[in-house]
Amino acid sequence: MSEKKNSLGRVFMNGVLSENPTFRLVLGTCPTLAVTTSAINGLGMGAAATFVLLCSNIVISLLRNFIPSKVRIPAFITIICTFVTIIQLVMQAYLPSLYESLGIFIPLIVVNCIILGRAEAFASKNPVVDSAVDGLGMGLGFTLALTLIGCVRELLGNGSLFGTAVLGTSFEPMLIAVLPAGGFMVYGLLLGIINAIGNKRKEAK
Repeated sequence: MSEKKNSLGRVFMNGVLSENPTFRLVLGTCPTLAVTTSAINGLGMGAAATFVLLCSNIVISLLRNFIPSKVRIPAFITIICTFVTIIQLVMQAYLPSLYESLGIFIPLIVVNCIILGRAEAFASKNPVVDSAVDGLGMGLGFTLALTLIGCVRELLGNGSLFGTAVLGTSFEPMLIAVLPAGGFMVYGLLLGIINAIGNKRKEAK
């Protein structure tokens, strides 16, 4: 039992740290750069992707022995599309302002390489519980990365966090931070810092 818990813990932390989809695998960079102009946008996008990851991993794992290998990719996309439609309708009904801010990137979760990649590489080959933990870990890792980037960009570009001013009226915003060029710069800097920390931890071991 303890070995199983340790195994699930490794699967979960794999998505959060060692194989973080944004900072370690550098996947899903299109929504990462496009929606992280604010912390709330990053958090909302990450939460939506986590829901889709978790649910699609569970269903694909349940059906893995029934889906013919020749049609597995179309089947995976159909399952993913179902959950994307659900989260899209929920956000449109209950979080309309966030839905409008994220725009086309909510339906584009269907073709997010992180979600399809986990379906193909993990959920289609592993039991339901393992697949659910993998989806949750990858989703949380993606959410944390997007929220961190959004926090940095919003703080530099507007002097606020989650829409609340924190740097006072004397702060001169760096407007480039909320522009596409700023997204590339912030993402690149954070990517370098986090990978440098990761490499030092490996050397220390």
